[in-house]
Amino acid sequence: MALFEKFREGWVRPALFFGNNPISLAGGAITSASGVTMISYWLVELFGRFNDNPYLGIIFFLLLPGLFVAGLILIPVGVFFRRRKLQKAGQIPAEFPKIDLNDRMFRHGLDIVLVATIVNLLVVAMASYRGAAYMDSPQFCGQSCHVMHPEYTAYKIAAHSHVACVECHIGSGAQAYFSAKVNGTKQLLEVTFDRYPTPIPSPVTNLRPARVICEGCHTPAKFVGEKLLVKSNFADDEPNTESQTVLVLHLGGEDSLSHLSGIHGVHLNHMEYIATDASRSTIPWVQRENSDGSETVFAASALNGAVPKGERRTMDCIDCHNRAAHTFATAEEAINRAMADGAISPDLPWVHKEGLELLNATYASQDEARAKIPTQLEAFYKTSNPAVLATKAALVKAAGAELATLYCQNVFPDMKVTWGTHPNNIGHMSYPGCFRCHDGDHVSKAGKTITQDCANCHNLLAVEEAKPKVLADLGL
Repeated sequence: MALFEKFREGWVRPALFFGNNPISLAGGAITSASGVTMISYWLVELFGRFNDNPYLGIIFFLLLPGLFVAGLILIPVGVFFRRRKLQKAGQIPAEFPKIDLNDRMFRHGLDIVLVATIVNLLVVAMASYRGAAYMDSPQFCGQSCHVMHPEYTAYKIAAHSHVACVECHIGSGAQAYFSAKVNGTKQLLEVTFDRYPTPIPSPVTNLRPARVICEGCHTPAKFVGEKLLVKSNFADDEPNTESQTVLVLHLGGEDSLSHLSGIHGVHLNHMEYIATDASRSTIPWVQRENSDGSETVFAASALNGAVPKGERRTMDCIDCHNRAAHTFATAEEAINRAMADGAISPDLPWVHKEGLELLNATYASQDEARAKIPTQLEAFYKTSNPAVLATKAALVKAAGAELATLYCQNVFPDMKVTWGTHPNNIGHMSYPGCFRCHDGDHVSKAGKTITQDCANCHNLLAVEEAKPKVLADLGL
């Protein structure tokens, strides 16, 4: 009981006396208002009325929690300033107003303060958790900042759209979290002062090793196997003549007996290379670890045996799968895929040729592209083939809308991202890709070159054939 009396006389009574000031009262009001607002929003979310507007998330998960904590801080700040003011004026009473626990109203007041304190602690804890969780969401990463618009657009339609950004870009552990927030603060300052790069540099140099990222889901033992790949192409003639290339990829990997085979087995964790450019597109030096533990160096002939200066890396998944979560297509790839899927009807004469020209045209903004591409496609048929527009108007409209969508998924004039800005190193048709090393010019001291034998990676079953027989034989 003596301890309670001491606490009441030494802390409670002075706090109540000094707390009666405008700053503390304002802090209490700010805390109460922001707390009630946050709790109301959380309840709305709890019952399924979620709004995916990223700026609402910033308000309710970042700004309001900060305002809530600021209000709490203002309460002791007000107490401090009032105490100092009264102390300088010599007006601190010798005895503070008495606290009478027999007073029913006063007891209720203490109950309210106690409940409010507990609620405040819970709100701070929940707000801290929700704020941290929101900052780790794809919505915050991709939508809150317009700089990330190209990457977020590509992410939503890529194969890894179900994987949260933080799974690859941050990872687990306090050190990874702290490093990410420091880097995020740097990026925030760059955006604030308009000093961010356009386009966003690629590749990400501080990305964690693929063994930590990719192999968390793609177990090496599951890489083993073959993959049938069918690619459709359409010609620039009136009927949009379709041809198909069919190949079997020797993916390979490491089986349960640690046997290595195929593309993955040869490359993964057995190669080092030096890239002499920031995009890792120029690789003049490669070192391979052989099965007996020895090493073989393959170097471009222009080096004359010298080791080039540049970034030295152990080759892993992202050296080939460098756009796994943010893939940008070329204009040719985009329109061929759309026509193969039927989003752009191949029955429209000249649609491949005309569509490709519209995609490769220059537009000041995506809004301009959305407006001009459908209009210009319709104008083409109105001028060159009015009968098509009269009988297949719906197909023309759908094709124009799809072409505009393809453009807006891959070209971002404000960020200086256009067709081919971000190379995709899978394969070797649109970009150097495999030929960064398999170019016939990387030679070892013994005179051996890195192979260019196509059969090591894939078997070609059909090359740009109309209705390949192999697909009919497979029932495809």
